This record gives sequence, C-alpha cells and structure tokens, in this order.
Amino acid sequence: MTAHPARVEFTLILRPFPGIDRVTPHVDPDMSEQLHVAIALDGAGWHPAAWRADSARPGELLSARYWVDQVRVAERGLVDLVTIEDAFSLWRRDAQPRTDRAVGHLDAELIAARVAPAVPNIGLVPTVVATHTEPFHVSKAIATLDHVSHGRAGVRIRISHRADEAPLLGRRTGDDPVADLLDEAADHIEVIRGLWDSWEDDAEIRDAATGRFVDRDKLHYIDFEGRFFSVRGPSITPRPPQGQPVVAALAHHDDVYRLVGRSADLGFVTPGDPDQARHAFDTVQAARQEFGRDDEPVHVFADLTVFLGPTRDAAVARKARLDDLAGEEFVDDAPSVVGTAADVADRIVELANPTTGLTGVRLRPGSIPDDLRSIADDLVPELQRRGVFRTEYREESLRSRLGLDRPTNRYADRRSKAGVR
Repeated sequence: MTAHPARVEFTLILRPFPGIDRVTPHVDPDMSEQLHVAIALDGAGWHPAAWRADSARPGELLSARYWVDQVRVAERGLVDLVTIEDAFSLWRRDAQPRTDRAVGHLDAELIAARVAPAVPNIGLVPTVVATHTEPFHVSKAIATLDHVSHGRAGVRIRISHRADEAPLLGRRTGDDPVADLLDEAADHIEVIRGLWDSWEDDAEIRDAATGRFVDRDKLHYIDFEGRFFSVRGPSITPRPPQGQPVVAALAHHDDVYRLVGRSADLGFVTPGDPDQARHAFDTVQAARQEFGRDDEPVHVFADLTVFLGPTRDAAVARKARLDDLAGEEFVDDAPSVVGTAADVADRIVELANPTTGLTGVRLRPGSIPDDLRSIADDLVPELQRRGVFRTEYREESLRSRLGLDRPTNRYADRRSKAGVR
C-alpha cells in the first residue's frame, strides 16, 4: 500500500466484499432521516495555496482567536461537529519540503480545549496520532475536553507509518507493518475507553463534612495487558460527561474500514460514487458484527473537499486561481466538488442516504474563510430547503446528537450484575 503524499497513510483500495448481507444502520429512529454534517478544519483550508487567498488570515493561523472564529462560523451552520487536523510531521502535504506551503500548526487537543468555552453547541473532535502518543495521555486530555465542553468532545484516532515522523520521537523506526499499526490503534482505543470508565459516575462523594471526596471502591484498575500496551490505571480524570466521548477514524480501504467497525463510533470514508459508499458501509458493519458490537451503532460519513461559488463558473475560477498559485492542480484523497451550493447538496444526497447506509458527510473547505462561510451561509440553507438538515441545535451532547446512547460504565455494570451496591 502506498502512502498518499499529502496527508493520509493509505491508497484507496476498493474490492467486492462477497457474502455480506446489507445491514441497516442502527441509529435512533427519530434521527434516521436527518443528515449529519461535520466540517474538517485544517489551517487556512485544504488547498495548499489557500493561505495566499485574498481573504485568508495567514498571520493569525497560530492564534486562538483564529480558531475560535472559524469554529463559530461552523456553529453558525448548525453542523454536528468539527474535526481539527494534526500530525507530527512539519511537511504534512508534500513528499518534499516547499517554502510556499503554510507550515507549523498548533496542537489539535489544545485548540479544542481553548475553543470549547467560546462555542456552546458544536462537537469538537481533535486528531490524535495514536502511533506516537500514549493512550493514558489521550484519555485524560479528551476526558478533560469533555468536561470543559459539557459533553461535546470526541477524538479522531490516526495512525502513522511515515518515516519522517518516527525520528521525531526516537522510539520507532517507521517501518512497522500497517496491520500492526491498526492492531495497535485498536488496543489504543480500548485502553482510552477503559480509562474513561475507570471512575464510576458517582465515584466523587465531595462530602466536606466527613472529609470523603472519593469512594475508592468506585475507582478501578483497568489492568490492560496487550501486545502493545500494559496499562494499569485508573485515570487521574473523573469519567467524562458523555461516559464515552465519540471515537472517530478516517478510512480509505478495507483494513481501516474494519478498524472503524471494530473500535470506533464514527468513520470518515472517501467514496467516489454510491457503489463505493455502500462497500465502505458494508465492510464497517460486517466488522462491527464480527467483533460483537451489534448493540453499538457505528456511523459512516463521506468526506468531500468543497470549493463553492455563487455560480459553477465562479467556483471553478476560484479553484483555478489557487491551483495557479500552487503551481499544480490540487487533488485530494477525498473527492472534490467544485460548484454551487446546489451542486454540493446534490453530491451529498447522492452519497449519504438510506441506499448507501451512510448517514452524513464531512466537508473539507478548500479555502478558509471563503468555503467555510459558504458551507454555513449557502450550503446549509440549501440542505434545509430540501428538508434533510436541522434548523436548530436540540441535543446537548455530541453522542446524543449522533443518536448514540450514553454507555453504562463497565465496572458499575459488573457490580450491578454481581448484586453489589
């Protein structure tokens, strides 16, 4: 498998998957007709020359104000969540370093924690490179984000087999087999989920009169022993408000579809047409069943990179100008849609509907702020006119917005089944 030179670890490989019956997505019936929309934020936008657009703010990319402003625009569009890109490599978009690319970025988890108090509704899902990050650190960072945001946190787990990233930490060679990295990511997710449950919901007593702050019987060692990690626990952070913040992953081929079905709540895929969308969905759902997650819904969203304009010609001309500035035509790992809000809405409805099983899309703005504003101010109203998107935020937590139940704490559940109070 060949790594995509821009940002992803895998080439899209799509093959028939025989023997799997169609599986209806297990989501809340009240939300079955509601389209979910996420926005992927990455600096000045997904086009490498976006920072040179007239409306761009390249001098503010490393400021808190910039990120708060962009997430507020996304929230104006009533979208479910934003993801925030992150990587260990400085040169994320190119095989060779280039001085005409905007490089340097802030830590995604810390951006999300800064933004959370400033925006009251939208879900916040920073990216974590699991290959080079300890799950204990991730668990407490995302649990903290969930507390700070009052239940709107998630995490996008990413793996890395880039040779230029491994030397930055000096603990690996960068030549790990992809299958091993995926198994490690699955264990990573299991550890962070276990740590989130290591405090029962009522473990904190906070009784100043008796001097008891915590019930030690409701703090638990997770005692995880696996091929890649040995983690005792418990966490230092009480259980998150959602119980389990949303876990997401980006997937381009069957092996990673299986990771989504095995471990995640939400998968982002990059289908070029409805048949590829159905294949991705079926493979995710087959893995969900294989790993005994029949009662745990798994959403699948299609990724689209978008360049919007008041007319199709205007959108094409704007992307062409960015291509000229970059010195080459922009091609992403996800399909690109260049056109009006109606054009993008047509593509969304084609890919995310009951016939494919996909329940939403994640939109990558080609240029920020232009395409981000167009998503909020033009595309969302178009989807609302078609009756497929919300007109207000109703749910308080990200899990509830996605129709996901708040999971029972695994240790409290065991105590209950054992008849112990």
